[in-house]
Amino acid sequence: MAKVNIGLRGWRFEEDEVFDEGQIRPLGAMDEETRLRVLRLAERITDPCDACWLEHGSEGIEQCSPAEAIYGEPRGEVVLCSDHESDFVYWFRTVASEDLIGTLDLQNEFHEWFLDDGRAPEDYVGVEHVDDDPEGVPESPDPYAEMPGLEAELDAMDDEELDALDVDLDDLDV
Repeated sequence: MAKVNIGLRGWRFEEDEVFDEGQIRPLGAMDEETRLRVLRLAERITDPCDACWLEHGSEGIEQCSPAEAIYGEPRGEVVLCSDHESDFVYWFRTVASEDLIGTLDLQNEFHEWFLDDGRAPEDYVGVEHVDDDPEGVPESPDPYAEMPGLEAELDAMDDEELDALDVDLDDLDV
C-alpha cells in the first residue's frame, strides 16, 4: 500500500493502517501512533494557519487562511496555509537545529522565528506537491451513528487498553 496524506499535506500515513475497504478504520484498529496522529489531525484540520494567526491574532481571525499542511509531532505541530508553508520549509531546512526533529519544541521554535520576522526568501521554492486524488478521501463515519463492530472491539480489549482510551464506557450506547 502507499503512503497518503489525509486532509492536510505533511503527515503521511500507510494507507492500509488508516483505511479498510474504502472506509476509515475504527480508531481501536489503528496502532497507537497512527491513532494519535489521526485524532490530532481531526482537531487541527479546521484551524487557521499558525503563521497567519501569528500575523493577525485572534482579532483578525477572518484574515487567516485555512490550514493546508501539517508538520511536526502531535501537540507540537505547525499547521500552515500554502502561502506560509514555504516559510516553514525554509526555516526547517536552513535555520532550525536538527535537535528539534521529533520534539514538541518544533512548534514554539518556528513561532519564535516567525514572530522575529523570519521568512523564506522571495524566490524560495519550498516543496512542490502533486495531488493525485484530493477528493478521493472516504467520508468519515457519522459520529452519532452506530459503529458496527465497536462492542466486539471493546470486549476484546484488556483493562489496561481500556484505561488508555480514557473514555467513560458507561456513557457509550453500544
